[in-house]
Amino acid sequence: MIRFTDYDTDPKALSPLNLAFIGDCVYEMLVRETLVARANRPVNDLHRESVKFVSARAQTAAYEKIKDLLTQEETAQFKRGRNAKTGHQPKSASAAEYHTATGVEALFGYLYLSGQGERIRQLFKIIDSE
Repeated sequence: MIRFTDYDTDPKALSPLNLAFIGDCVYEMLVRETLVARANRPVNDLHRESVKFVSARAQTAAYEKIKDLLTQEETAQFKRGRNAKTGHQPKSASAAEYHTATGVEALFGYLYLSGQGERIRQLFKIIDSE
C-alpha cells in the first residue's frame, strides 16, 4: 500500500483517536476505490453507495466479519480505538456502534502506519465479501 509521505511514525506511540483519524481516510479510500473499480457511475451514486460502507453501523458489521481473524496485536489496537473517549454523541448510530466503528478505524490506521498494506487488503476483502 502506498504511503503518501516519508514521515517515520510509530503507530504504537499515537493516541487511538489519531489512529482512527488516519484509519477513517484509509478505510474510505478502500471503499471509494472499490466502488469506482466496479462501475463508472455518477458521483452522487458513488457517494450514496459509499455511505453504506463507512457508516458506524456498516463498520460494526465489518468488524463482525473480521473479529475472529485478527491477531492479538490487531485486537489490542481495535480495543484501544473502541475504548477511546471520543466526546462525541453519534446521531445515526448507537454509542456501541460508534465506538466499534472508531475501533475499526484505529485498526486500519495502525495497519497503514505500520506498513501492513497487504493485511489491510486481506481484511477489506473479507469485509467486502457478501
